[in-house]
Amino acid sequence: MESLALKLIIGGYAQGKLDYVLQKYHLDESVVWDGNMPEDRLPGGDTVIINHFQSWVKKRMMCEGCPEQETKAILARYQNCIIICDEIGNGIVPMDALEREYRELVGRLLIMLADRAMTVERVICGIGQRIK
Repeated sequence: MESLALKLIIGGYAQGKLDYVLQKYHLDESVVWDGNMPEDRLPGGDTVIINHFQSWVKKRMMCEGCPEQETKAILARYQNCIIICDEIGNGIVPMDALEREYRELVGRLLIMLADRAMTVERVICGIGQRIK
């Protein structure tokens, strides 16, 4: 089994990203945070999966949070973190300014995460392709 550390998994909507991660790293859904970030250390380990990272970013923006600083804090707290994010930057640019800002912020955060990640994989049709 491959060691964890920070991993970034990206791909389109409904491409099997979470199932891919759970199978590849032999994890169960008890370590999955869906559209949320863990607020305290988890009992029984330091592994956490953040699924639907893009949804969490949007929620934090709407609550006037600071997703950049909060993401860095989570990475400092958890030694083994897998972040799963839908690709949202492709296609037509939204007319709504908030939606454009949201897409840009997710893109900037993914660049930061990809830089820090041990591996980055893109999942299409449930098949992972390592890009870093």
